[in-house]
Amino acid sequence: MQEIPSPIPFNRPFITGHETAYMTEAMTHGPLSGDGPFTKRASALLTEIVGVSSALLTTSCTHALEMSALLLDLRPGDEVILPSFTFCSTANAYALRGAVPVFVDCRPDTLNIDERLIEAAITERTKAIVVVHYAGVACEMDVIGDIARRHGLVVIEDNAHGLGGTYHGRPLGSLSAMATQSFHETKNVHCGEGGALVFGDPEFHDRAEIIREKGTNRGQFFRGMVDKYRWIDVGSSYLPSDLLAAFLCAQLEEFKEIQTQRMAVWNHYHAELAGWAREQSIAQPTVPGDRVHPAHLYYLLLPDLDNRQAMLGHLKERGVQATFHYQPLHSAPAGVQYGRAPEAGCPVTDATADRLLRLPLFAGMRPAELERITEAVLEFRVR
Repeated sequence: MQEIPSPIPFNRPFITGHETAYMTEAMTHGPLSGDGPFTKRASALLTEIVGVSSALLTTSCTHALEMSALLLDLRPGDEVILPSFTFCSTANAYALRGAVPVFVDCRPDTLNIDERLIEAAITERTKAIVVVHYAGVACEMDVIGDIARRHGLVVIEDNAHGLGGTYHGRPLGSLSAMATQSFHETKNVHCGEGGALVFGDPEFHDRAEIIREKGTNRGQFFRGMVDKYRWIDVGSSYLPSDLLAAFLCAQLEEFKEIQTQRMAVWNHYHAELAGWAREQSIAQPTVPGDRVHPAHLYYLLLPDLDNRQAMLGHLKERGVQATFHYQPLHSAPAGVQYGRAPEAGCPVTDATADRLLRLPLFAGMRPAELERITEAVLEFRVR
């Protein structure tokens, strides 16, 4: 009987080999709570990668987004413009403050927010524009920045996909007042669950530190700047433990090697599937020439939902775990309740959600696994 090969997962969290030693060091010397030596070390490594002056680690990218909403001083009825094609956390953070998420359709090429539709969504209640660099490919930041300046709006980058990517040579995450990062286990570097808020505008940093520490000036107290710490602002407990920061340090120190391995997988898919994709009328990722992506994910756009589902089944039968991605927020139950969408809806987002399929992509993928995935994809024929 022929042996069935083990399934290839969609994601296998990469381990550098230093995580256990660093976490043991944190446990041995302490503190185990946040803002210890590993928190400071990880923050310094992150600011170097992103090219900003300061960063605050958080327990998730979701919490970093919530901090950005608090920093904006949003009030009920205020509006925040964001793409419909994103994870619910991007909208939840602002809806929690009573603000209205105003959904904008995505571009058919990069799948990013369509900058040509943003200005029509602006009203007198608009406070901010939140952009998501889908797959780590930068949005049209010069155009969006110009729109924001003309209307007096703050731009926030949801950079969950984009660590290591660039736009016109500038790192993603450094192109706006604030940017959020994710260190979930599916991201290029991770600590299981984690995130960060980084600051292109350093004026936000001091208040953000207070918000992250339950609304207290505890950080100033431990630096000897005040004789006691007190509750002085709204906030919550967004600070991760030094154990998580120790794990993250091991990842960030190997960032270049992780990126090299992931890029090799991405480039293999892009080259080996090009001819097949043309023949089957399947779209591959679009990366404009003035941008560098960080090989966060590799997707294919099938002609329609039936073919996407058929390909998912085809790959599953061959032991390859592929998956789809975001479902439109503008038509989700909570999106309808808390948000606002254009009268015409977001047709590109709807079509993209039905057609998109993501292939496994992770550092440490074995050559035999990569070949198996590629062969399985090439066997599929559009119906």
